[in-house]
Amino acid sequence: MSEIEKNKKIFLHICCAGCGAFVSQLLVNNFKVTLFYYNPNIFPRNEFDKRVHEVRKIADKFNLELIIGKYDHEAWLEKIKGHESDPEKGKRCLICYRDRLEATAKMAKLNNFLIFTSTLTISPHKLAKEINNIGKELSATYEVGFLEEDFKKKDGFKKSIILSQELGIYRQNYCGCEFSHRQ
Repeated sequence: MSEIEKNKKIFLHICCAGCGAFVSQLLVNNFKVTLFYYNPNIFPRNEFDKRVHEVRKIADKFNLELIIGKYDHEAWLEKIKGHESDPEKGKRCLICYRDRLEATAKMAKLNNFLIFTSTLTISPHKLAKEINNIGKELSATYEVGFLEEDFKKKDGFKKSIILSQELGIYRQNYCGCEFSHRQ
């Protein structure tokens, strides 16, 4: 990490509390972390609400600012229309990554953050290279820096599971959308 990146405010998109807890603690040594929970892909609504509850717990636990994005599952379904049957890591997921990262980049710019990133790369079920490519592209579009990371490296995913257990945080057993739940 370059000296320029150190001690900046970073806008961290989080997909869930477990990943958010682990990644935020990796970043706090070099950044002032603000959490951004934006996941209109989550289904059903009570699953979304359950995850929000857990995210609030980690924000309180680690004294982190938290912004909750709008939940509009119908708009998300429109974006992925025609890709409902795509396999995991297919086109539907790429659209979903872009949607969440673009909302994060826009919100980072709006709130004067100089850099953003996402916990999405911590999952072995996600394509870190694609997520980072989208993040870099959006960084140029919105003129906000992007921290390119693959948080699953060095056993990041495993460590996030252990931290979730230690903190008593609910960990879901599917990505979030109804299509990943079926597969």
